[in-house]
Amino acid sequence: MAPLCPSNEQFDREERNVMTDQEKYLTELSRALSFHSEKDGILTEYEGHLKDMAEEENEVSYEWMIERLGHPEAIANLWREEITVTKPKLQWLFVCCNIALFIGGSLLTVAYHLFSWGWLEWTWNTLTSIPMAIIWAYVAFWCLLGYEIGKTFGPSGQPLLGKTFIIGMVPNLILMLLTVFHIIPHRWFAPLINQEFIWVCIIGTILLYPFTWFGFRFGRRMSV
Repeated sequence: MAPLCPSNEQFDREERNVMTDQEKYLTELSRALSFHSEKDGILTEYEGHLKDMAEEENEVSYEWMIERLGHPEAIANLWREEITVTKPKLQWLFVCCNIALFIGGSLLTVAYHLFSWGWLEWTWNTLTSIPMAIIWAYVAFWCLLGYEIGKTFGPSGQPLLGKTFIIGMVPNLILMLLTVFHIIPHRWFAPLINQEFIWVCIIGTILLYPFTWFGFRFGRRMSV
């Protein structure tokens, strides 16, 4: 009568088969991605993803990997399409959006102090009453930036992330310096601008890159 439980030898054989299937899949993926300059980083991401999924499944086979992740050639075709997306376009899209936010805020401030329009006063009073919501919305904007770069370019997007962040921070730093040194009168932004709010903005700016980085990491995982 056959044993009810698999023997240690059977377990070892199954484990060797799993590793063989993973190695086969990754080898084919490596061959298919030979055109990509960031091939090693992409393979590392897929290898980690395979290990995570294998821990959740009782049975892992080459066919299962194809079903869950796709055929290596199909994956390579997706990455080949991603290369056609130019990094500068995505970078300047977010940089321009960031600048547009500052220009929009500046125009709103100037218009509020020059005109007595009812809708303008309502908009101003509403925005100045929710400063923390504005800050969190801005943090969400940069998290989205990191996510999109990570999802679109994978591991190769990290230099783009750093460059975009530095360029995007220039308007923030200029505005902070102008405000801190009272070149821009605080009364223009009353009651939004006060000492506490300025410190919150400074600390928030320092923490902004870690939030953007986490968004990038999550987007990179989603690209797998």
